Amino acid sequence: MNAAGLSPAAAKTLATWHDLLARNAMEELDPLLSDSIVFRSPVAHTPYPGRAAIKLVLKTVNTVFKNFTYHRTFATADGLGVVLEFSAEVDGKALKGIDMLRFDQAGKIEEFEVMVRPMSGLQALGAAMGAKLASQKQVLAGQD
Repeated sequence: MNAAGLSPAAAKTLATWHDLLARNAMEELDPLLSDSIVFRSPVAHTPYPGRAAIKLVLKTVNTVFKNFTYHRTFATADGLGVVLEFSAEVDGKALKGIDMLRFDQAGKIEEFEVMVRPMSGLQALGAAMGAKLASQKQVLAGQD
């Protein structure tokens, strides 16, 4: 899935992102991530800084989501941002959401923010992720 209007570097990163996601290869994310990467979760008030945190969250969510599918892609006018609409299920609860990625000039992801609805899907996601990540608070706080 591509996004017309993205900068060439961002478009290349997005294509690689889709490949990594399909293979659940989050350990290969490093070349796509800015040194200042920040992940914003739909269930956490505080952003998660750093490569270790985003890799942990994305690898874990791939074990929680069932029937994950991207549906639509929207690029920002400056060619450095993309919104990816998705659907999935968590513990029998259907949800819809968006991944908002912001790229730097080199095409590296510097911000990754997720929003999810409805509340029942968000609550199921929060409970499932919380159970799996409870022992990883230092990594999520950027203290890996």
